[in-house]
Amino acid sequence: MGFALKKKKAKKIIGLLSKEYSGKGTALRFKSNFQLLVAVILSAQCTDSRVNLVTKKLFADFPDANSINSLSPKELEKYIYSSGFYRAKAKNIKGSAKKIVEEFSGKVPSTMNELLSLPGVARKTANVVLGAGFGKVEGIVVDTHVKRLSNRLGFTQSQNPELIEKELMQLIPQEEWWNISNYLIWHGRAVCTARNPNCAKCSLNMICPAAFALK
Repeated sequence: MGFALKKKKAKKIIGLLSKEYSGKGTALRFKSNFQLLVAVILSAQCTDSRVNLVTKKLFADFPDANSINSLSPKELEKYIYSSGFYRAKAKNIKGSAKKIVEEFSGKVPSTMNELLSLPGVARKTANVVLGAGFGKVEGIVVDTHVKRLSNRLGFTQSQNPELIEKELMQLIPQEEWWNISNYLIWHGRAVCTARNPNCAKCSLNMICPAAFALK
């Protein structure tokens, strides 16, 4: 499919998905940009519903960068154990909290480059924090759902999140970057699941090359 046709298809997909998911943002629960950052780090290989259970207790006891920074890694690991990969996540959360306290006066930085300087923060996490926390859109969130749907819809053949993001940013107008991120994430959870996608109920089944071909 040529680039012009891909752009036309992307516009149609945005229109269809907006009817179902307009106004939906991240499902993560947070009361500050730091809490959002921690929640996104925890969300790697973990459902948002599980993350929300973990952070409910964690944030009740340690709500900000200063208090998280005061925890030992072992103490933090106990709080986040059920999110999976808890040692690596604890290391990144502690490292980010320390850097935020020492270099950013306890406040989460608001630029892509500064966010990427934090331990464990790649473009996906930075894009979520910028979009949901600061209302700034500098890219497209590419999580497991966006990666899967972008391939199924024929937008990319890559499995590399950064390459997928670049391809999507070329196809989709910047004013729709935040929307398409959320639309694909919600659609991936509700309909276009990794296994047994519900193609019969999918609003995109007439234009999706993978429709009814997956199990």
